[in-house]
Amino acid sequence: MVGSERSVHISAEGLRLEGNWVIPENALGLVLFAHGSGSSRLSPRNNYVAQVLRDGGIATLLFDLLTEEEDRVYATRFDIGLLSERLALATRWTQRQPEAAGLPLGYFGASTGAAAALRAAAQFGDAIAAVVSRGGRPDLTGPAISRVTAPTLLIVGGLDDVVIGMNETAYAELRAEKQMVIVPGATHLFEEPGTLEEAASLALAWFQRHFKK
Repeated sequence: MVGSERSVHISAEGLRLEGNWVIPENALGLVLFAHGSGSSRLSPRNNYVAQVLRDGGIATLLFDLLTEEEDRVYATRFDIGLLSERLALATRWTQRQPEAAGLPLGYFGASTGAAAALRAAAQFGDAIAAVVSRGGRPDLTGPAISRVTAPTLLIVGGLDDVVIGMNETAYAELRAEKQMVIVPGATHLFEEPGTLEEAASLALAWFQRHFKK
């Protein structure tokens, strides 16, 4: 497969969501990113993780879950149902792209985006090969979490006490193959030296492992 990189517009149901699409040559699979509240496809942390994935042979799609108008409404940023619908829309769009034909799909979710990723994974079943949550709120997934079949990795900062508990609760409800890793010295945004690198390395290993099955 020849590598490609381009800006994309995910259009459906009267919406137009901006995205960045990069497919390395001979990609192992493709990961869609679901960012957290108040963030976007331009998130420096998600873009760092995406670059690590691409260096490891994995294609990435970073896109805006909300339009500019919607993002101005605080409550909309926490509407997990809406966010998961947008991720599902992007997933169906991806499945129609010739460049993605035959590639296993995965989700990487941060903060509230993790709940959207898990809810969408429950909807798509075996079509999603793996899910990774970084500093996520999987506890917001709702009852759908027990229907997730994709192998799921929860990455949590060791100093993010409240979110650790929320992830432990969600972890207990997951029925799929699962793992929870606590990164020492990391707070919610993984801003401490070396912590985001650790999270990205964990994510890469998880996706590589499950895309090769």
